[in-house]
Amino acid sequence: MATTTLRSETDVVLIGAGIMSATLGLLLKELNPKIKIEIYERLDVAAAESSDAWNNAGTGHSAFCELNYTPQLANGEIETKKAVKIAESFEVSKQFWAYLVEKNLISNPENFIKSIPHMSFVWGEENVDFLKKRYDALQQFGLFKGMEYSEDTEKIKSWMPLVMEGRRESQAFAATSMKIGTDVNFGELTRNIFDYLKTLQGVELHFHHHVKSLKKQEDGRWRIKIKDLATGDVKKVRTNFVFIGAGGGSLPLLEKAGIPEGNGFGGFPVSGQWLKCINEDVIAKHNAKVYGKASVGAPPMSVPHIDSRLIDGKKALLFGPYAGFSTKFLKNGSYLDLPLSIKMNNMIPMLSAGFHNLPLTKYLIDQVRQSPEDRIQALREYLPDAKMEDWVLEHAGQRVQVIKKGEHGGGVLEFGTEVVTAGDGSLAVLLGASPGASTAVSIMLDLVQRCFSEQEKTAEWQEKLKKMIPSYGISLNENQALLEEVRNHSADVLKLVKV
Repeated sequence: MATTTLRSETDVVLIGAGIMSATLGLLLKELNPKIKIEIYERLDVAAAESSDAWNNAGTGHSAFCELNYTPQLANGEIETKKAVKIAESFEVSKQFWAYLVEKNLISNPENFIKSIPHMSFVWGEENVDFLKKRYDALQQFGLFKGMEYSEDTEKIKSWMPLVMEGRRESQAFAATSMKIGTDVNFGELTRNIFDYLKTLQGVELHFHHHVKSLKKQEDGRWRIKIKDLATGDVKKVRTNFVFIGAGGGSLPLLEKAGIPEGNGFGGFPVSGQWLKCINEDVIAKHNAKVYGKASVGAPPMSVPHIDSRLIDGKKALLFGPYAGFSTKFLKNGSYLDLPLSIKMNNMIPMLSAGFHNLPLTKYLIDQVRQSPEDRIQALREYLPDAKMEDWVLEHAGQRVQVIKKGEHGGGVLEFGTEVVTAGDGSLAVLLGASPGASTAVSIMLDLVQRCFSEQEKTAEWQEKLKKMIPSYGISLNENQALLEEVRNHSADVLKLVKV
Protein backbone atom coordinates (compact mmCIF):
# COMPACT_ATOMS: atom_id res chain seq x y z
CA MET A 1 0.00 0.00 0.00
CA ALA A 2 1.35 3.42 -0.95
CA THR A 3 2.53 5.71 1.82
CA THR A 4 0.66 8.97 2.21
CA THR A 5 2.76 12.05 2.91
CA LEU A 6 1.05 14.71 5.02
CA ARG A 7 2.24 18.22 5.78
CA SER A 8 1.54 20.65 8.61
CA GLU A 9 2.77 23.98 9.95
CA THR A 10 2.98 24.78 13.66
CA ASP A 11 4.73 27.04 16.13
CA VAL A 12 6.06 24.40 18.53
CA VAL A 13 6.76 20.66 18.31
CA LEU A 14 7.22 18.68 21.52
CA ILE A 15 8.78 15.24 21.10
CA GLY A 16 7.94 12.82 23.90
CA ALA A 17 4.78 12.78 26.02
CA GLY A 18 6.38 12.84 29.46
CA ILE A 19 6.32 15.30 32.34
CA MET A 20 8.79 17.67 30.64
CA SER A 21 6.76 18.13 27.45
CA ALA A 22 3.53 18.36 29.45
CA THR A 23 5.01 21.08 31.67
CA LEU A 24 6.50 23.09 28.78
CA GLY A 25 3.37 22.77 26.66
CA LEU A 26 1.14 24.06 29.45
CA LEU A 27 3.52 26.88 30.36
CA LEU A 28 3.65 28.09 26.75
CA LYS A 29 -0.11 27.80 26.30
CA GLU A 30 -0.73 29.84 29.47
CA LEU A 31 1.77 32.47 28.35
CA ASN A 32 0.45 32.62 24.78
CA PRO A 33 -3.02 31.07 24.29
CA LYS A 34 -2.74 31.51 20.50
CA ILE A 35 0.42 29.40 20.16
CA LYS A 36 0.05 26.23 18.05
CA ILE A 37 1.61 23.09 19.54
CA GLU A 38 1.98 19.57 18.16
CA ILE A 39 3.12 16.73 20.44
CA TYR A 40 4.49 13.41 19.16
CA GLU A 41 4.96 10.24 21.23
CA ARG A 42 6.33 6.91 19.97
CA LEU A 43 4.25 4.83 22.41
CA ASP A 44 0.45 4.65 22.53
CA VAL A 45 0.04 6.36 25.90
CA ALA A 46 1.52 9.35 27.78
CA ALA A 47 4.10 9.01 30.56
CA ALA A 48 4.88 5.35 29.85
CA GLU A 49 8.67 5.67 30.15
CA SER A 50 10.62 7.82 32.65
CA SER A 51 7.54 9.62 34.04
CA ASP A 52 5.71 6.41 34.97
CA ALA A 53 5.44 5.66 38.69
CA TRP A 54 6.92 2.15 38.34
CA ASN A 55 9.84 3.51 36.32
CA ASN A 56 11.46 5.41 39.23
CA ALA A 57 9.78 8.83 38.98
CA GLY A 58 7.80 8.99 42.18
CA THR A 59 9.66 10.48 45.09
CA GLY A 60 9.11 14.19 44.81
CA HIS A 61 12.83 14.88 45.10
CA SER A 62 13.33 17.84 47.43
CA ALA A 63 16.79 16.97 48.86
CA PHE A 64 15.35 16.42 52.34
CA CYS A 65 16.53 12.81 52.51
CA GLU A 66 18.62 12.07 49.41
CA LEU A 67 22.15 11.86 50.80
CA ASN A 68 23.80 11.87 47.36
CA TYR A 69 22.81 15.53 46.97
CA THR A 70 25.06 16.49 49.91
CA PRO A 71 28.43 14.80 49.34
CA GLN A 72 31.19 15.06 51.91
CA LEU A 73 34.23 16.86 50.51
CA ALA A 74 37.84 15.85 50.99
CA ASN A 75 38.20 18.42 53.78
CA GLY A 76 35.29 16.86 55.68
CA GLU A 77 32.81 19.63 54.91
CA ILE A 78 29.36 18.93 53.47
CA GLU A 79 28.57 20.36 50.04
CA THR A 80 25.05 21.87 50.17
CA LYS A 81 24.76 23.80 46.89
CA LYS A 82 22.96 21.07 44.94
CA ALA A 83 20.58 20.25 47.81
CA VAL A 84 19.55 23.90 48.16
CA LYS A 85 18.94 24.23 44.42
CA ILE A 86 16.81 21.07 44.28
CA ALA A 87 14.82 22.00 47.40
CA GLU A 88 14.04 25.41 45.95
CA SER A 89 13.18 23.94 42.56
CA PHE A 90 10.67 21.57 44.12
CA GLU A 91 8.97 24.50 45.85
CA VAL A 92 8.64 26.09 42.39
CA SER A 93 7.02 22.88 41.08
CA LYS A 94 4.49 22.88 43.92
CA GLN A 95 3.59 26.52 43.22
CA PHE A 96 2.88 25.72 39.57
CA TRP A 97 0.79 22.65 40.43
CA ALA A 98 -1.19 24.71 42.96
CA TYR A 99 -1.85 27.30 40.25
CA LEU A 100 -3.15 24.58 37.92
CA VAL A 101 -5.50 23.28 40.62
CA GLU A 102 -6.72 26.77 41.56
CA LYS A 103 -7.55 27.54 37.93
CA ASN A 104 -9.26 24.13 37.55
CA LEU A 105 -6.87 23.17 34.76
CA ILE A 106 -6.31 19.92 36.63
CA SER A 107 -8.33 18.48 39.49
CA ASN A 108 -8.10 16.01 42.38
CA PRO A 109 -4.50 16.78 43.44
CA GLU A 110 -4.72 13.98 46.01
CA ASN A 111 -4.47 11.56 43.07
CA PHE A 112 -0.94 12.69 42.17
CA ILE A 113 0.58 14.20 45.32
CA LYS A 114 0.49 13.08 48.95
CA SER A 115 2.16 14.29 52.12
CA ILE A 116 4.67 11.77 53.50
CA PRO A 117 7.75 12.20 55.72
CA HIS A 118 11.16 12.13 54.06
CA MET A 119 13.81 10.43 56.21
CA SER A 120 17.46 9.46 56.06
CA PHE A 121 18.80 6.46 57.97
CA VAL A 122 22.41 5.35 58.46
CA TRP A 123 24.37 3.00 60.68
CA GLY A 124 28.02 2.77 61.72
CA GLU A 125 30.04 5.46 63.47
CA GLU A 126 31.42 7.02 60.27
CA ASN A 127 27.99 7.30 58.63
CA VAL A 128 26.41 8.65 61.81
CA ASP A 129 29.08 11.35 61.88
CA PHE A 130 28.31 12.17 58.23
CA LEU A 131 24.57 12.46 58.86
CA LYS A 132 25.08 14.76 61.84
CA LYS A 133 27.38 17.00 59.77
CA ARG A 134 24.80 17.01 56.97
CA TYR A 135 22.02 17.98 59.37
CA ASP A 136 24.10 20.79 60.89
CA ALA A 137 25.09 22.10 57.45
CA LEU A 138 21.49 22.23 56.23
CA GLN A 139 20.22 24.07 59.31
CA GLN A 140 21.56 27.36 57.97
CA PHE A 141 18.95 27.25 55.18
CA GLY A 142 15.28 28.05 55.74
CA LEU A 143 14.35 25.50 53.07
CA PHE A 144 15.24 22.78 55.58
CA LYS A 145 13.48 24.33 58.55
CA GLY A 146 11.69 21.65 60.56
CA MET A 147 14.18 18.86 59.91
CA GLU A 148 14.78 16.69 63.00
CA TYR A 149 17.89 14.66 63.83
CA SER A 150 18.09 11.81 66.29
CA GLU A 151 20.34 8.99 67.48
CA ASP A 152 17.75 7.90 70.04
CA THR A 153 16.45 4.38 69.46
CA GLU A 154 12.92 5.02 70.66
CA LYS A 155 12.61 8.22 68.66
CA ILE A 156 13.77 6.52 65.46
CA LYS A 157 11.40 3.60 66.14
CA SER A 158 8.51 6.07 66.25
CA TRP A 159 9.58 7.46 62.87
CA MET A 160 10.23 4.17 61.05
CA PRO A 161 9.01 1.15 63.06
CA LEU A 162 9.40 -1.33 60.19
CA VAL A 163 13.04 -0.35 59.64
CA MET A 164 13.82 -0.80 63.33
CA GLU A 165 12.12 -4.19 63.76
CA GLY A 166 14.73 -6.84 64.59
CA ARG A 167 17.64 -4.38 64.56
CA ARG A 168 20.53 -4.81 67.02
CA GLU A 169 20.35 -1.84 69.38
CA SER A 170 24.07 -2.09 70.16
CA GLN A 171 24.76 -0.78 66.66
CA ALA A 172 25.23 2.97 66.20
CA PHE A 173 22.59 4.51 63.97
CA ALA A 174 21.04 7.90 63.28
CA ALA A 175 18.18 9.37 61.30
CA THR A 176 16.70 12.63 60.13
CA SER A 177 13.04 13.32 59.46
CA MET A 178 11.32 16.03 57.43
CA LYS A 179 7.56 15.90 57.88
CA ILE A 180 6.71 18.09 54.88
CA GLY A 181 8.02 15.63 52.30
CA THR A 182 5.76 14.43 49.50
CA ASP A 183 5.08 11.46 47.27
CA VAL A 184 4.36 12.40 43.66
CA ASN A 185 2.92 10.18 40.95
CA PHE A 186 4.35 11.93 37.91
CA GLY A 187 2.61 9.54 35.53
CA GLU A 188 -0.77 10.58 36.90
CA LEU A 189 0.16 14.28 36.86
CA THR A 190 1.46 14.07 33.29
CA ARG A 191 -1.70 12.41 32.00
CA ASN A 192 -3.84 15.01 33.81
CA ILE A 193 -1.96 17.84 32.11
CA PHE A 194 -2.25 16.25 28.67
CA ASP A 195 -5.97 15.61 29.22
CA TYR A 196 -6.36 19.36 29.70
CA LEU A 197 -4.06 20.34 26.82
CA LYS A 198 -6.07 18.16 24.41
CA THR A 199 -9.13 20.31 25.08
CA LEU A 200 -7.40 23.51 23.95
CA GLN A 201 -7.59 24.98 20.48
CA GLY A 202 -4.25 24.79 18.67
CA VAL A 203 -2.94 21.69 20.51
CA GLU A 204 -2.60 18.32 18.77
CA LEU A 205 -1.38 15.18 20.57
CA HIS A 206 -0.25 12.25 18.42
CA PHE A 207 0.54 8.83 19.88
CA HIS A 208 2.28 5.96 18.08
CA HIS A 209 4.34 8.38 15.99
CA HIS A 210 8.09 8.00 15.45
CA VAL A 211 10.36 10.93 14.61
CA LYS A 212 12.64 9.84 11.77
CA SER A 213 14.61 13.03 11.07
CA LEU A 214 15.05 16.71 11.94
CA LYS A 215 16.60 19.28 9.63
CA LYS A 216 17.16 22.99 9.98
CA GLN A 217 15.85 24.95 6.97
CA GLU A 218 17.41 28.05 5.43
CA ASP A 219 14.61 30.21 6.83
CA GLY A 220 15.54 29.15 10.39
CA ARG A 221 12.60 26.80 10.85
CA TRP A 222 12.83 23.04 11.42
CA ARG A 223 11.46 20.35 9.16
CA ILE A 224 10.63 17.15 11.01
CA LYS A 225 9.81 13.85 9.32
CA ILE A 226 7.46 11.70 11.39
CA LYS A 227 6.04 8.24 10.72
CA ASP A 228 2.62 7.11 11.94
CA LEU A 229 3.41 3.63 13.23
CA ALA A 230 -0.23 2.56 12.96
CA THR A 231 -0.82 3.48 9.31
CA GLY A 232 2.68 3.84 7.87
CA ASP A 233 1.87 7.36 6.70
CA VAL A 234 4.67 9.93 6.80
CA LYS A 235 4.15 13.48 7.98
CA LYS A 236 6.44 16.44 7.38
CA VAL A 237 6.05 19.19 9.96
CA ARG A 238 7.55 22.67 9.73
CA THR A 239 7.95 24.49 13.04
CA ASN A 240 9.67 27.47 14.64
CA PHE A 241 10.71 25.61 17.79
CA VAL A 242 11.42 22.00 18.77
CA PHE A 243 11.71 20.55 22.26
CA ILE A 244 13.04 17.01 22.61
CA GLY A 245 11.97 15.55 25.94
CA ALA A 246 12.06 11.89 25.03
CA GLY A 247 13.94 10.52 28.05
CA GLY A 248 16.60 8.07 26.92
CA GLY A 249 15.49 8.67 23.32
CA SER A 250 16.64 12.30 23.41
CA LEU A 251 20.32 11.64 22.64
CA PRO A 252 19.73 9.93 19.26
CA LEU A 253 17.41 12.77 18.25
CA LEU A 254 19.99 15.36 19.32
CA GLU A 255 22.47 13.62 17.05
CA LYS A 256 19.96 13.67 14.18
CA ALA A 257 19.39 17.40 14.68
CA GLY A 258 23.09 18.00 14.02
CA ILE A 259 23.47 21.24 15.98
CA PRO A 260 27.09 22.10 16.87
CA GLU A 261 26.11 22.58 20.52
CA GLY A 262 25.35 18.85 20.65
CA ASN A 263 28.82 17.72 19.60
CA GLY A 264 30.60 15.56 22.15
CA PHE A 265 27.52 14.45 24.04
CA GLY A 266 27.08 10.76 24.70
CA GLY A 267 25.05 8.61 27.02
CA PHE A 268 25.60 5.73 29.42
CA PRO A 269 22.45 3.65 30.03
CA VAL A 270 21.64 2.27 33.48
CA SER A 271 18.63 0.06 34.05
CA GLY A 272 16.82 -0.45 37.33
CA GLN A 273 14.75 -2.95 39.30
CA TRP A 274 12.66 -2.79 42.47
CA LEU A 275 11.67 -5.26 45.09
CA LYS A 276 7.92 -4.75 45.48
CA CYS A 277 6.19 -5.84 48.67
CA ILE A 278 3.09 -8.02 48.20
CA ASN A 279 2.26 -8.45 51.90
CA GLU A 280 -0.44 -5.92 52.82
CA ASP A 281 0.41 -6.14 56.55
CA VAL A 282 4.03 -5.17 55.87
CA ILE A 283 2.99 -2.36 53.50
CA ALA A 284 0.72 -0.91 56.20
CA LYS A 285 3.56 -0.76 58.77
CA HIS A 286 5.66 1.73 56.78
CA ASN A 287 4.70 5.31 55.95
CA ALA A 288 7.82 7.18 54.91
CA LYS A 289 10.52 7.51 52.30
CA VAL A 290 13.70 6.32 53.99
CA TYR A 291 16.97 6.86 52.11
CA GLY A 292 20.37 5.43 52.98
CA LYS A 293 23.89 5.79 51.59
CA ALA A 294 24.88 4.41 48.20
CA SER A 295 27.41 1.61 47.85
CA VAL A 296 30.91 2.53 46.69
CA GLY A 297 30.88 2.93 42.90
CA ALA A 298 27.10 3.13 42.65
CA PRO A 299 25.54 5.81 40.42
CA PRO A 300 23.77 8.46 42.53
CA MET A 301 20.33 7.48 41.25
CA SER A 302 20.92 4.03 42.79
CA VAL A 303 20.79 5.32 46.37
CA PRO A 304 18.87 2.60 48.25
CA HIS A 305 15.56 3.52 49.79
CA ILE A 306 12.55 1.86 51.35
CA ASP A 307 9.75 3.84 49.80
CA SER A 308 6.02 4.19 50.51
CA ARG A 309 4.15 5.32 47.41
CA LEU A 310 0.62 5.77 46.18
CA ILE A 311 0.33 4.18 42.72
CA ASP A 312 -2.97 3.97 40.85
CA GLY A 313 -4.81 4.85 44.04
CA LYS A 314 -3.22 2.05 46.07
CA LYS A 315 -0.46 2.17 48.68
CA ALA A 316 2.73 0.41 47.59
CA LEU A 317 6.06 -0.36 49.25
CA LEU A 318 9.23 -0.57 47.18
CA PHE A 319 12.90 -1.17 47.92
CA GLY A 320 15.76 -0.43 45.60
CA PRO A 321 16.60 0.46 43.01
CA TYR A 322 18.93 -2.33 42.01
CA ALA A 323 21.04 -1.12 39.10
CA GLY A 324 21.74 -3.07 35.96
CA PHE A 325 23.17 -2.60 32.51
CA SER A 326 21.40 -2.68 29.18
CA THR A 327 22.37 -1.12 25.88
CA LYS A 328 18.79 0.14 25.52
CA PHE A 329 18.18 3.86 26.03
CA LEU A 330 14.49 3.30 26.77
CA LYS A 331 12.58 0.52 28.51
CA ASN A 332 10.82 0.01 25.16
CA GLY A 333 13.98 0.75 23.18
CA SER A 334 16.43 -1.25 21.08
CA TYR A 335 19.61 -3.07 22.14
CA LEU A 336 21.31 -1.14 19.33
CA ASP A 337 20.64 2.23 21.03
CA LEU A 338 24.07 2.50 22.68
CA PRO A 339 26.26 1.32 19.77
CA LEU A 340 24.34 3.45 17.27
CA SER A 341 24.80 6.52 19.49
CA ILE A 342 28.60 6.39 19.20
CA LYS A 343 29.75 8.96 16.63
CA MET A 344 33.08 10.49 15.69
CA ASN A 345 32.35 13.65 17.72
CA ASN A 346 31.57 11.80 20.98
CA MET A 347 33.76 8.70 20.75
CA ILE A 348 36.67 10.15 22.76
CA PRO A 349 34.48 11.60 25.56
CA MET A 350 32.61 8.28 25.86
CA LEU A 351 35.78 6.16 25.97
CA SER A 352 37.39 8.57 28.42
CA ALA A 353 34.34 8.59 30.70
CA GLY A 354 34.26 4.80 30.64
CA PHE A 355 37.94 4.56 31.59
CA HIS A 356 37.55 7.01 34.47
CA ASN A 357 34.45 5.28 35.85
CA LEU A 358 35.68 1.70 36.19
CA PRO A 359 34.23 1.38 39.73
CA LEU A 360 30.79 2.09 38.24
CA THR A 361 31.32 -0.63 35.63
CA LYS A 362 32.33 -3.12 38.32
CA TYR A 363 29.33 -2.12 40.44
CA LEU A 364 26.92 -2.66 37.53
CA ILE A 365 28.45 -6.07 36.75
CA ASP A 366 28.03 -7.10 40.39
CA GLN A 367 24.43 -5.87 40.37
CA VAL A 368 23.57 -7.82 37.21
CA ARG A 369 24.99 -11.00 38.75
CA GLN A 370 22.89 -10.69 41.92
CA SER A 371 20.72 -13.64 42.90
CA PRO A 372 17.31 -13.31 44.61
CA GLU A 373 19.08 -14.13 47.86
CA ASP A 374 21.57 -11.30 47.27
CA ARG A 375 18.76 -8.82 46.71
CA ILE A 376 16.94 -9.91 49.87
CA GLN A 377 20.18 -9.60 51.82
CA ALA A 378 20.50 -5.98 50.64
CA LEU A 379 16.89 -5.37 51.70
CA ARG A 380 17.60 -6.80 55.15
CA GLU A 381 20.12 -4.04 55.78
CA TYR A 382 17.06 -1.77 55.90
CA LEU A 383 14.42 -4.27 57.04
CA PRO A 384 16.19 -6.90 59.18
CA ASP A 385 13.08 -9.10 59.41
CA ALA A 386 12.27 -9.08 55.68
CA LYS A 387 10.99 -12.39 54.29
CA MET A 388 11.64 -13.43 50.69
CA GLU A 389 8.05 -14.56 50.12
CA ASP A 390 6.79 -11.01 50.83
CA TRP A 391 8.67 -9.44 47.92
CA VAL A 392 8.72 -9.78 44.12
CA LEU A 393 11.03 -8.26 41.53
CA GLU A 394 9.64 -5.40 39.44
CA HIS A 395 11.50 -3.97 36.45
CA ALA A 396 11.91 -0.20 36.55
CA GLY A 397 12.84 2.21 33.78
CA GLN A 398 15.99 3.02 31.85
CA ARG A 399 18.14 6.03 32.66
CA VAL A 400 20.76 7.47 30.34
CA GLN A 401 23.46 9.37 32.21
CA VAL A 402 24.99 12.27 30.30
CA ILE A 403 28.54 12.04 28.98
CA LYS A 404 30.06 15.28 27.71
CA LYS A 405 33.42 16.77 26.86
CA GLY A 406 35.61 17.61 29.81
CA GLU A 407 37.73 20.72 30.18
CA HIS A 408 40.87 18.98 28.89
CA GLY A 409 39.41 17.06 25.98
CA GLY A 410 38.36 13.91 27.81
CA GLY A 411 34.90 12.83 28.84
CA VAL A 412 32.89 13.48 32.00
CA LEU A 413 30.01 11.33 33.23
CA GLU A 414 27.34 13.67 34.59
CA PHE A 415 24.63 12.64 37.06
CA GLY A 416 21.63 14.93 36.74
CA THR A 417 19.77 16.75 34.01
CA GLU A 418 21.13 19.00 31.28
CA VAL A 419 19.42 21.09 28.61
CA VAL A 420 21.30 21.46 25.33
CA THR A 421 20.07 24.49 23.38
CA ALA A 422 20.75 25.55 19.81
CA GLY A 423 22.53 28.89 19.53
CA ASP A 424 19.47 30.61 18.07
CA GLY A 425 17.12 29.09 20.66
CA SER A 426 15.11 27.19 18.02
CA LEU A 427 15.75 23.76 19.52
CA ALA A 428 16.25 22.44 23.05
CA VAL A 429 17.02 18.91 24.18
CA LEU A 430 16.73 17.52 27.70
CA LEU A 431 19.32 14.88 28.62
CA GLY A 432 19.95 13.00 31.85
CA ALA A 433 17.99 11.62 34.77
CA SER A 434 17.31 12.33 38.46
CA PRO A 435 15.99 14.65 39.83
CA GLY A 436 14.43 15.68 36.50
CA ALA A 437 10.70 15.14 37.07
CA SER A 438 10.63 16.86 40.46
CA THR A 439 12.40 19.92 39.10
CA ALA A 440 10.60 19.93 35.73
CA VAL A 441 8.99 23.34 36.25
CA SER A 442 12.29 25.07 37.06
CA ILE A 443 13.99 23.35 34.12
CA MET A 444 11.26 24.44 31.72
CA LEU A 445 11.20 28.00 33.09
CA ASP A 446 14.94 28.19 32.41
CA LEU A 447 14.27 26.87 28.89
CA VAL A 448 11.64 29.57 28.33
CA GLN A 449 14.15 32.22 29.38
CA ARG A 450 16.71 30.85 26.93
CA CYS A 451 14.54 30.04 23.92
CA PHE A 452 11.77 32.64 24.22
CA SER A 453 13.93 35.38 25.72
CA GLU A 454 12.31 38.35 23.97
CA GLN A 455 8.77 37.33 24.97
CA GLU A 456 9.85 36.32 28.49
CA LYS A 457 11.09 39.85 29.15
CA THR A 458 7.81 41.52 28.20
CA ALA A 459 5.57 42.90 30.93
CA GLU A 460 2.74 40.58 29.78
CA TRP A 461 4.76 37.38 30.19
CA GLN A 462 6.38 38.57 33.42
CA GLU A 463 2.94 39.23 34.93
CA LYS A 464 1.66 35.82 33.85
CA LEU A 465 4.76 34.04 35.15
CA LYS A 466 4.33 35.76 38.53
CA LYS A 467 0.74 34.52 38.70
CA MET A 468 1.83 30.97 37.97
CA ILE A 469 4.94 31.09 40.15
CA PRO A 470 4.64 33.77 42.89
CA SER A 471 8.36 33.41 43.69
CA TYR A 472 9.42 33.79 40.04
CA GLY A 473 12.73 35.67 39.90
CA ILE A 474 13.16 35.59 43.69
CA SER A 475 15.40 33.28 45.72
CA LEU A 476 13.24 31.45 48.26
CA ASN A 477 16.39 30.45 50.09
CA GLU A 478 17.07 34.12 50.77
CA ASN A 479 13.47 35.11 51.54
CA GLN A 480 12.12 33.14 54.50
CA ALA A 481 8.82 35.04 54.69
CA LEU A 482 8.00 34.35 51.04
CA LEU A 483 9.09 30.71 51.41
CA GLU A 484 6.68 30.15 54.29
CA GLU A 485 3.91 31.95 52.42
CA VAL A 486 4.19 29.89 49.22
CA ARG A 487 4.75 26.65 51.14
CA ASN A 488 1.59 27.13 53.17
CA HIS A 489 -0.43 28.18 50.14
CA SER A 490 0.75 25.20 48.07
CA ALA A 491 0.07 22.83 50.95
CA ASP A 492 -3.45 24.20 51.32
CA VAL A 493 -4.35 24.02 47.63
CA LEU A 494 -2.71 20.63 47.07
CA LYS A 495 -4.29 19.27 50.28
CA LEU A 496 -0.95 18.62 51.99
CA VAL A 497 -0.01 18.94 55.64
CA LYS A 498 0.78 22.62 56.29
CA VAL A 499 4.17 23.84 57.49
